[in-house]
Amino acid sequence: MADSDAKARIVHISLDDPALAPRSPDIEHERRVAIFDLIEGNHFSLIEGPEGPYRMMLSIADRGILFALSDTDGAPLAKIELSLTPLRRNIRDYFMICESYFEAIRTATPERIEAIDQARRALHNESAEILQARLASQASVDNDTARRLFTLISVLQMRG
Repeated sequence: MADSDAKARIVHISLDDPALAPRSPDIEHERRVAIFDLIEGNHFSLIEGPEGPYRMMLSIADRGILFALSDTDGAPLAKIELSLTPLRRNIRDYFMICESYFEAIRTATPERIEAIDQARRALHNESAEILQARLASQASVDNDTARRLFTLISVLQMRG
């Protein structure tokens, strides 16, 4: 791995959730898995600005999401604020599909579970592409990282 590739990554991510909305155990599991998988393998680099590695704090902004980036010592590096308007329908649909998936795991046939999971993966892929396009002028993000960031953004948008 090239030195610049090793630096183009998120080494810590946290969610600033002042609402402290209670989440179901299933959604909390999704959040924990997304954070774990993201830290295990990701690509994220600013287009203009300091190279990583980065610490990231995701928080809700006025009408969108704020990516606050700092270096490994916590010194602020950049803030990226995105409108979530292009993702709102996907976020709503994501939770409906997740609810169906979690219920199916408990009661449905393997075929039904697979069908729901395929729909969930397709929605994740579409959402990752939208997120990558929205970030493209400010940051380079691979597909897997965008998918995991979408999950975390969705969790932040969830209320009660």
